[in-house]
Amino acid sequence: MERLVALRPDVVVVWEGGGNVAQIEKLEQIRMPLYRHKAETLSRMPASLRRLGELTGTREQAERSAADIEARLAKLTRRFGGSERFTVLLEVWNRPIYTVGGTHLMSDSLRLCGARNVFDDLRDLGPAVDVEAVIARDPDVIVAVAPPGSAREWLADWKRFSTMRAVRGGRLVAFEDSRLSRLGPSAVAGTEALCEALDTARRAAKP
Repeated sequence: MERLVALRPDVVVVWEGGGNVAQIEKLEQIRMPLYRHKAETLSRMPASLRRLGELTGTREQAERSAADIEARLAKLTRRFGGSERFTVLLEVWNRPIYTVGGTHLMSDSLRLCGARNVFDDLRDLGPAVDVEAVIARDPDVIVAVAPPGSAREWLADWKRFSTMRAVRGGRLVAFEDSRLSRLGPSAVAGTEALCEALDTARRAAKP
């Protein structure tokens, strides 16, 4: 915080809804100019980029980036929009088990991939769930959104539950692409990678 104040920025761009509430409140207290930025769906990201372009005097670059994102999202919709909806557990931590709720940007990524977050009814962005809750909801696919080198270990824990659809069908996906969890344009690239991984898992699933 001291470093930020020393830089004396004209404006601070903050993403609301993350784990930064105390920091934002501190910035408000010292009357730092804030630009509140949040895109709850990937489709809203181009408009956010255009607004940031206006703010920073980089309108042309922002327009190119926004148009690129719109084209890529349209391509994902064309390719996967007609797919049969299947349910997915996104495991973002393993002990205890953390997932994402229905309002998280990663749930929107799943929708673009023709899938549904098995915990999309939960409003918390990052709820903790127990094994019994996952078994009860019985997702078609389990994706370990893990740090590099950890995903296979996380997935190995699920192989004990052989009656679950995801385990029985061999639809346990190791996904270590950190772009998916970033709250910005790189989440689009992460979504593209997730869609490919899910499509591969669906095609290779055991009967």
